[in-house]
Amino acid sequence: MLVIFGFVLVFAVMIAMAFKSASGGSGKGQSAGIILIGPIPIIFGSDKNSVKVLVVLAIVLIAVVLTFMLLPYFIGR
Repeated sequence: MLVIFGFVLVFAVMIAMAFKSASGGSGKGQSAGIILIGPIPIIFGSDKNSVKVLVVLAIVLIAVVLTFMLLPYFIGR
């Protein structure tokens, strides 16, 4: 179900970007991404603002994952 949701979300964003560029958008695109390999994030982007947002997002994601991984240990004690 999450995979289908991801495809729908990507498709919706692509359509929104196409309408924005067709309606006379600025033509300047911004892109950024995170690749999480275990707890190690690899962050890339085309501008500093996007990368800053993704650094914060990566920290939050790692904290959430570590919380859920360690939660059974602390509950079981």
